[in-house]
Amino acid sequence: MQSDWLLGLIGGGIIGTAAAILLLFNGRIMGASGIIGGLVDGSGRHDWTERAALIAGLLIVPAVMVAFGNGWETHLTDNWMIIAFAGLLVGIGTRLANGCTSGHGVCGISRLSLRGIVATAFYIGAGGLTVVLFKHVWGII
Repeated sequence: MQSDWLLGLIGGGIIGTAAAILLLFNGRIMGASGIIGGLVDGSGRHDWTERAALIAGLLIVPAVMVAFGNGWETHLTDNWMIIAFAGLLVGIGTRLANGCTSGHGVCGISRLSLRGIVATAFYIGAGGLTVVLFKHVWGII
């Protein structure tokens, strides 16, 4: 039986729980791009340990999953230049949108934020269009 949906459900539940805990105990929205951006631009100096812990978790957990044989392939591309370029574009997009999937998608939609709902609709649409163009039209990935 296909278990990908179950893994997505569990992962979504964990992300939602973490976002709720941060909002309840710190009064802050869990937006990964804002947390990372605050470290990069220096605006998050006062809570740099909390921000660094999040980044460490974002890097360590996937490494642990791969080490224990639980890494999953995307089957999208093996070209690291395309992956790096895509990551750069995602970073630029999150700064332009003043947020990312965790801030707008998870936290914004759950709080019925119009800004979060609109941003999520746009980045999901842009992602779908990007896959159609780069994979199916141009054959780059």
